Amino acid sequence: MNVYTKETYINKLNSQLSFDTQKTVEDKDNPIIQAVKVNGDDALRRYTETFDLVKLESLNVSQQDILEAYLNVSDNVKAALQKAIINIQTYHQQQRYDSFEYEVNGRFIGQQVTPIFRVGLYIPGGTASYPSTVLMSAIPAIIAGVKEIVLISPPNQQGNIAPSILVAADMLGITKIFKVGGAQGIAALTFGTKSIPKVDKIVGPGNQYVATAKKLVSGIVGIDTIAGPSEVVILADASSNPAFIAADMLAQAEHDTLAKAICISTSEALLKEVNKELQRQLSLLSRETIARTAIEQEGALILVDTIDEGIELINRIAPEHLELLCEDAMCIKDSILNAGAIFIGPYTPEPVGDYMAGPNHTLPTSGVARFSSGLSTYDFLKRTSYVSYTKDAFLEDQQAIIDLAEEEGLTAHAASIKVRL
Repeated sequence: MNVYTKETYINKLNSQLSFDTQKTVEDKDNPIIQAVKVNGDDALRRYTETFDLVKLESLNVSQQDILEAYLNVSDNVKAALQKAIINIQTYHQQQRYDSFEYEVNGRFIGQQVTPIFRVGLYIPGGTASYPSTVLMSAIPAIIAGVKEIVLISPPNQQGNIAPSILVAADMLGITKIFKVGGAQGIAALTFGTKSIPKVDKIVGPGNQYVATAKKLVSGIVGIDTIAGPSEVVILADASSNPAFIAADMLAQAEHDTLAKAICISTSEALLKEVNKELQRQLSLLSRETIARTAIEQEGALILVDTIDEGIELINRIAPEHLELLCEDAMCIKDSILNAGAIFIGPYTPEPVGDYMAGPNHTLPTSGVARFSSGLSTYDFLKRTSYVSYTKDAFLEDQQAIIDLAEEEGLTAHAASIKVRL
């Protein structure tokens, strides 16, 4: 396990700033996106056979597929999904923009809030299934009032989407579900095909090819964020439990070989115990190979002199997930400027947020928590301003508008005012 000081870890961060890998992925994604734009479903079937190793006659998930999915999901998982739905709904119902209007001397000014009409959800497949991502992506869209939700997810080699994903989607009333993933799926949602409707915005995490495809189509269609590998930073002191810390680091490391799991502490003795626990717990994991690679290549134990120094480093890293496992954690929370989500205290590990607490688990990665937030109801709402002047209000403002228009050299703007005088 790599051990750092604050300064050496910042040097590591700076040395990792490179666009070479991104350019390589873009070169692979671009022809896929163009092929789907031109050839639609035919291109989707071809790429599904190439990348997912399955030949599909139909891309649609049928009602029979849904019924069979229910038979293959345990009652415990169904009950857990229902409980999570309630918690996620409760949280996201608090996130609403309100329309408003005010009047000042004949000037009626307002904001009209409307939902996005059609949204595409990308739900990852491959090495794991994520029904929780269905809930986190769809529930805020439903609360916002989105009229149509289109869900895509890559099929397995049997041509099926994971049953728990289908059950979660059905519980929320999503009926447009398609067996397609990767950059080709993002292209299908962007341009539309015979089978898959064109959407107005795409949300949901994916691998580097999915993330890069979203970047490439951004502007043609809306996107939530360009997600990188999962991250957790844990701030701990001598009072913290090393077994808890190691378990929480591994909970992130098992996602992906590029996942970042970091512990920052004022206690060198604690960091040594965490390292021992990591080695012990790694051997117990079903995804040991993935987690071990992530811990050895991307993991870090960072020794700082004070908690304040740790907070300074956290705000520099701007992690996706932050756990505060030190004394006075609730007070420390107010000093955190940059983090996707904060988990406070020894009995609030990050998986609580992944599945059950209520706040969204689609969060900013790769340091972009410095200027962005997690997925929310707000992401599915648009704000449109409107203005109505009476004649008297127009006459009162007309000369100031003409003066500004002529200052900018926009004489036609000034003329549209003068013609009304």
